Amino acid sequence: MIAYIREQGAKISREGRRLIVNTPDMKHTIFVESLEQLLLFGNVQLTSSAVFLLLRENIDTVFLRADGRFMGRLATAEPANALLRKRQFALTEDSDFCLRTARCIVQGKLVNQATVMGRVKRSRDQGAAGVAAGELRLLARKVEKIESLDALRGLEGMGAALYFRHFPLAFNQDWGFVRRVRRPPTDPVNAVLSLLYTVLINRCYAAVRIVGLDPTPAALHSLSYGRHALPLDLVEEFRAMLADTLTISLFNMRMLDWDDFETPQQEQPCEAEDETANLDAVLCDPVGLMSGQEPLAEIGDLPGEQMHISPVEGGAGRRPLLLRKNAFRKVLVAFSRKMETEFFHHQAGRHMSYADALIFQARQYRRLVEGEIDAYSPLMLR
Repeated sequence: MIAYIREQGAKISREGRRLIVNTPDMKHTIFVESLEQLLLFGNVQLTSSAVFLLLRENIDTVFLRADGRFMGRLATAEPANALLRKRQFALTEDSDFCLRTARCIVQGKLVNQATVMGRVKRSRDQGAAGVAAGELRLLARKVEKIESLDALRGLEGMGAALYFRHFPLAFNQDWGFVRRVRRPPTDPVNAVLSLLYTVLINRCYAAVRIVGLDPTPAALHSLSYGRHALPLDLVEEFRAMLADTLTISLFNMRMLDWDDFETPQQEQPCEAEDETANLDAVLCDPVGLMSGQEPLAEIGDLPGEQMHISPVEGGAGRRPLLLRKNAFRKVLVAFSRKMETEFFHHQAGRHMSYADALIFQARQYRRLVEGEIDAYSPLMLR
C-alpha cells in the first residue's frame, strides 16, 4: 500500500506496529505490514517513535511540499549487497555499457511517445499527431546510430520538444498548455503532469530499493551530488504510458475542470464531487482517448518528464496554477487505481499490474548489472 498524507496539520504517531494519523477532523490507522511507501505533503508531523518504526521497517518515507515538489526522504539502510553496489558504480565508468543501456531507455521512451501520438491521431482525427508519431519513430530508429551520451541526450530532447508541441492535440478543449513548464506549473495540464511525474518517480525509487539496487548510479542520467539517478532512468519509459495518458483521461473525462485549480492567493474551494466519479471509465481508457466516443478495440490491454537536460521551462515570473485540495486527492486516487490495473506484459508472458511492472523492470536492470542478460528491454506500448 502507498499512503498519501496531505491534510495540513496532520500528526502521525505510533501505537505498537501501527501508525495513527490524527487530523482536526478524523483519525486514521495505517498498519505497517501493508505499507510500502509513505508520502507526506506539506505541514505533516511525524513523532520520533513513528520515525523509528518507519526506519526499522525500512519503509520509504518521502517529504514533499504541499504543491507536490519533492523535498527529501528518510534515509533508511543502504542495500546490504556491497558487491552489487560496487558493480553498479563500476559500470558508470564503462562508457560502452552506459551508452548501450541509455540507448534502450531513450528508444523505449520515444516509441511510447510515438504510440500515444498515433492513438491521438486515430481517435481524434488529428493528422498533425500522426505526423509527430512518425517523426518520433524515426528518432527512435536513429538511436542505434548515436555514438555518445551527449548526442543521445540531445536526441531525447528533440523528441521531448516534438512530443509536447503536439501534446495539446490529445485534449478535447484548450487547457492553456503550450509547452512543458515545471517550476511552477502555469496551466492545468502542467500542474497535473508535475504531480504525476513526482509520484511516479518516487514509485520507481521504491522499486529500485525493493530489488536491492543502489538508486544513485545509472546509465542515462549521470552521477550528481545528492541525486538518485537510477529512478530517473527507469521512469523514462513509463512517463507517456502512465502519467501522460492518465492526464489526458482526467481532463477528457471531465474529472478535472478549471474550478479544480487556483493560484496560491486564492481561497480554498468548497467540497468537490466524489473523487472517484468516472474513475472506472478513466481506467478503462489506457491511452486517454475517451471523450464521448467509443474506445479503440485494439488498445484494450495496453499498458495505460523528460530528462533533466530536456527542454522543460521553468515558470519563474509567471503566475503559478496549483491543484485545489480535492482535485489533488482526485488525481492521487486515479493514479493509485491505475497503478493497480493489470495489463499483459509481453516480455514476462503474463498479466501484471503497473506497480508490479515497475518492479519487474527494476529487477531486469539488476540482472543486467549482474551480467545475467546482455541488454535492457524497456516496456513499450503495443
